[in-house]
Amino acid sequence: MTILKKKNFPSSQESEGRQHASAEQYIDLSEMTFEDEHILGGDDASTQVKVGELFRYEDLSLLTSEVYAGNAVILDFTSIANDDLTMKRITSELKSVARDVNGDVAGVGKNLLMVTPQGMKIDRNKIKGGL
Repeated sequence: MTILKKKNFPSSQESEGRQHASAEQYIDLSEMTFEDEHILGGDDASTQVKVGELFRYEDLSLLTSEVYAGNAVILDFTSIANDDLTMKRITSELKSVARDVNGDVAGVGKNLLMVTPQGMKIDRNKIKGGL
């Protein structure tokens, strides 16, 4: 869930004489909808990119089921990055899943792994901008 903080600016009445503390308002982006969403694919896309977070090895089964369902998954493993044994088990399991579905698995960031289903390969070359 992505949340943005928005400050309320005082109305003309408040700025003319009344001094009120500026209240903060939060906007939940997951609740926002746009008119053109159905044009961009919406829920009818056959393959989706899911984002998950690993806190322990047992969380992996829920996330790998998305790959078996045909979705690509980006995994944030920041909370367990220092646990070498758990990381070896996780990477081994993800390689097996990728092999099972004829997909791919690769590190895509400092603490991010991506697993893709059949028909999607991960390009290991980064696209560099600003050159």
